[in-house]
Amino acid sequence: MIVRPKPNLFGILFSLKGSIAKRIALRSLLVTLLASVIVLVETLHPAYFSKVNATPFTLLGLSLSIFMSFRNNACYDRWWEGRKQLGQMVIEIRSLIRETQVFNQPGEREGLLRGLCGFAHGLVARLRLEDEARAIQPWVNVEPGHPNLPDRILQTLGAHCSDAAQQGRISDWRYTQLETRLVGLSQVQAACERIKSTPLPFPYTLLLHRTIYLFCILLPFAMAEPLGWLTPIFTAIVSYTFFGLDEIGDDLEDPFGFDENDLPCNAIVRTLEREILAALGETALPAPLETVDYVLT
Repeated sequence: MIVRPKPNLFGILFSLKGSIAKRIALRSLLVTLLASVIVLVETLHPAYFSKVNATPFTLLGLSLSIFMSFRNNACYDRWWEGRKQLGQMVIEIRSLIRETQVFNQPGEREGLLRGLCGFAHGLVARLRLEDEARAIQPWVNVEPGHPNLPDRILQTLGAHCSDAAQQGRISDWRYTQLETRLVGLSQVQAACERIKSTPLPFPYTLLLHRTIYLFCILLPFAMAEPLGWLTPIFTAIVSYTFFGLDEIGDDLEDPFGFDENDLPCNAIVRTLEREILAALGETALPAPLETVDYVLT
């Protein structure tokens, strides 16, 4: 995720970090060159192209803008929902840090809290398609062959709390509170997995991609005669806008990756890691993650 001070006018115009300009530069350049060729042919051979009415392009551009707004809103909702779920995970784990103080047997609370830290690391690894067992191993022993290691950790923690309640070491009310927190973590995992495994409908995305390319390629034919050599400039502006919005939607659709605009999952997990270790009495805490060239992962 890009974290930087609010840029001034110069920064807005020329900042590349976090911008999609580099990724769409080639496409916009090719469309602009095509527009230049069309204007050149129109200038040298005015009768070569038939006159094209701009009205259809106006209607198509308006419809395309509406469709792109719908898709980008849907992609942003996925990005924001992912951030809310990670925030909910922080709430649940912080609540469990407080509520597990009732466990007073040697090493019992430490095992529970380390399990929670392992869950957070495992969930992020699962969402980023990394090795879950490797991420969890420093915190708790796991079964490498289990299909869902974060959920397995929650099962183990739930079983431990249930045993403590049956043995009378915690009250039924306290067990209910702990189980409610574990259910909350399970809901966070399910919501994040839903976002990760359910992309936007492919036919809609495909139709939008194709329409954007058709619009940007055909637009110079309508603008060449009335605008002349201003056509490449306006074509570059239009293609930058449409290609850019399309690329931003692709970025936001999967919020758990490693792109510059994805969520800072590692930084959130590091925050939980520091708080859990502090609750266990550790003083040599790992440093919080900082931005690298304005990017926080």
